[in-house]
Amino acid sequence: MEKATFGGGCFWCVEAAFKELDGVSAAVSGYAGGNVEDPTYRAVCSGTTGHAEVVQVEYDPDVIGYDELLEIFFAVHDPTQLNRQGPDRGTQYRSIILSHDDEQKRQAEAYIEALDEEYDDDVVTELDELETFYRAEEKHQDYFEKNPTDAYCQMHAKPKVEKVRKKFQSKLKEA
Repeated sequence: MEKATFGGGCFWCVEAAFKELDGVSAAVSGYAGGNVEDPTYRAVCSGTTGHAEVVQVEYDPDVIGYDELLEIFFAVHDPTQLNRQGPDRGTQYRSIILSHDDEQKRQAEAYIEALDEEYDDDVVTELDELETFYRAEEKHQDYFEKNPTDAYCQMHAKPKVEKVRKKFQSKLKEA
């Protein structure tokens, strides 16, 4: 198994999109990319920790490749929005890829470069090496699954999940 870490707005939405993919054994909400040890949700939301809300994906590269994870990641958020996604504003909602090794970094750089040509606006996705991943509090894990009727989930997470189900149908876990 390998790991990949992505931030593209609220982690509830990103986590929900990745959880349904064949080859993904775990998608864990957390914080990374900042300078405060053991941050809390409240601290990260204050915008003072430097951390982004991220999802760490554990996957089997023999079933789903990192390139496919990149494609899905960029399909579920707008990489041209600086420090925001939908209604969420602040550096904690920035578009960020935190690579686990040189190969992930190389693939992400190439993907971003190619993607930049597809948009009128610049792709602002940050690319950095993962230093430390901090697991978010338990109430944030599997949030969409546990709260499917929550208004935020209905308005923001559900459309992302449905997009993945439709666009990446061949990559979904069998029911």
